Amino acid sequence: MPPPSAPPLLAAPTAAPQPAPRRGRWRRWVLAGLLLGLLGGGTYYLRHQRQLNRYARRTWATLTTRYLTGRESTPLLAGYSVHGIDVSAYQGRIDWPEVARQHVRFAFIKASEGATLRDARFRRNWREARAAGILSGAYHYFQPNRAGQEQASLFIRTVPIRPGDLPPVLDVEAPRFHDVAEMRRAVRAWLGAVEAHYGVKPILYSNYTFYRHYLAGHFDDYPLWLAHYEVARPALPAERWIIWQHSDEAYVPGIRGAVDFNVFQGSYAALQALRVAPQPAVAPKKASPAGGLGKLPAGEAEVVRR
Repeated sequence: MPPPSAPPLLAAPTAAPQPAPRRGRWRRWVLAGLLLGLLGGGTYYLRHQRQLNRYARRTWATLTTRYLTGRESTPLLAGYSVHGIDVSAYQGRIDWPEVARQHVRFAFIKASEGATLRDARFRRNWREARAAGILSGAYHYFQPNRAGQEQASLFIRTVPIRPGDLPPVLDVEAPRFHDVAEMRRAVRAWLGAVEAHYGVKPILYSNYTFYRHYLAGHFDDYPLWLAHYEVARPALPAERWIIWQHSDEAYVPGIRGAVDFNVFQGSYAALQALRVAPQPAVAPKKASPAGGLGKLPAGEAEVVRR
């Protein structure tokens, strides 16, 4: 018998082709994403660098507040001769004589807000700022959801303005309102009531964006105190404003922490001219003849004589 044939040899299985490594591909995607992010971030920074720098400075100031001494100083803005500040309870206790030594010529002090809130440090600041020889005025923070007459009443009950003080100020910048026409009517009511009470035209305060959108053209008969930061000069024409709040992150010896910095557009004499004037003296009544009977009708004069 023929020998059994050997089983056929099976071919060795061939290995499946391995996919090419993909490390290089995802690395390229990551690199492209980083480049796009850097390009987009750089473009955004160039367009908004002033505001971003401002946020960074304010964040740093918040983190380092505990280390402030009250001796920090910000240089005065060049090109102006009359500098001032505005303060509230937020600044804490202020050394007003020290502030006066820093060429601060005027100060506006928060007195009230809305229809019920009085600033906790108004009376102390009001008294001590004037005692330090700083021209002083008071301001009210306007809440658009409260009636203008109610807010004016609170301010009038809080602030004892007298001759020699700066005019009262209405701070209008809160955007929480539903009807711009109603907001304007309330602002007009406050301004009218306060002017009638003190006999002097109030100053209107607002920031540039809010003023341009909601107030411009409606209150041009009132002096304007404009807040506009991170600019070389206000965007509004010079004839439209009298005071410019150019910073809200300045430092003045005598105040521990940041404070708003302002300049007056004009001389110190021009600022003094804005002060509340004394009320005209009332001429005394002439003494009437015949024992003060004056021009009483004959019948009534006869009754008095009797």
